[in-house]
Amino acid sequence: MAIAAAAASSSSSLFPKYPCLSRNSPRLPQSLRFSSTIRAVTLQPAKSERNQTLELEGDLFSCPICYEPLIRKGPTGLTLGAIYRSGFKCRKCNKTYSSKDNYLDLTVISGLKDYTEVKPASTELFRSPFVSFLYERGWRQNFNRSGFPGPDEEFKMAQEYFKSAQGGLLVDVSCGSGLFSRKFAKSGTYSGVVALDFSENMLRQCYDFIKQDNTILTSNLALVRADVCRLPFASGFVDAVHAGAALHCWPSPSNAVAEISRILRSGGVFVGTTFLRYTSSTSLTGRVLRERILQNYNYLTEEEIEDLCTSCGLTNYTSKVQQSFIMFAAQKP
Repeated sequence: MAIAAAAASSSSSLFPKYPCLSRNSPRLPQSLRFSSTIRAVTLQPAKSERNQTLELEGDLFSCPICYEPLIRKGPTGLTLGAIYRSGFKCRKCNKTYSSKDNYLDLTVISGLKDYTEVKPASTELFRSPFVSFLYERGWRQNFNRSGFPGPDEEFKMAQEYFKSAQGGLLVDVSCGSGLFSRKFAKSGTYSGVVALDFSENMLRQCYDFIKQDNTILTSNLALVRADVCRLPFASGFVDAVHAGAALHCWPSPSNAVAEISRILRSGGVFVGTTFLRYTSSTSLTGRVLRERILQNYNYLTEEEIEDLCTSCGLTNYTSKVQQSFIMFAAQKP
């Protein structure tokens, strides 16, 4: 990429898709930051800078089939309006993707007419309009019985783990009704937030909440339907991934964490919360009872979660446990 001295008067033209990237943005690689004197140079970005290169020259999303960046036709930006008025097409496999009900469908099965994919009961439950409606109207509040400290405190805890990802792109996987997606967007901490879920009804509910809040209606917050085991982002592109009360609902936690590890950049952070199957203080009788009650979900122990993160290439694992609640964090080396 060549930068000429004549371009110094119009730095915004270098970043047409992401106006949040100013000339002093900390997320830009050192080689692209502006100084008082700009000389004509040719820059060859290193592999570690691939996410910044895609952010400047390509688009945010990738095909969930082949992971090639999608060609976008329509207005630029990450706002709900811009995504809704845009069409997307894979430059390699030619599959097209479009927005529907104010969310962008980037599932492998997007657009299919004769095939319907049914997920396990733990996943299908949250595709119900009834459950989607109830999630923030009583369902989520019951989590405090298992030790969850409440959304406000969980958000503060997560923000502490995400300090190194400030100014970057955050993906809230299995976002549900967007309880935490909205908090991340309102914080102004990130250049963009992607609220991602497999449930169409959860995303519709998420949009209903967003349109009631003018402070985030036009912010860099996009709604995307996707499978956590097939995330529509290029490898090493995302700065932070959050998964609130989600891991136990995933059909394959190992595949999901491997995908999260794939899309994280070096130094990127994954933070999740879930219910533990049991803790070291749980009695033998209690363990047997919980094993029987929770057999339809992928409830793991703290040791299993750490082992899972480590086996997927993540490091610096840490966690906080309260009753059956756990918040854990791990980093891409």
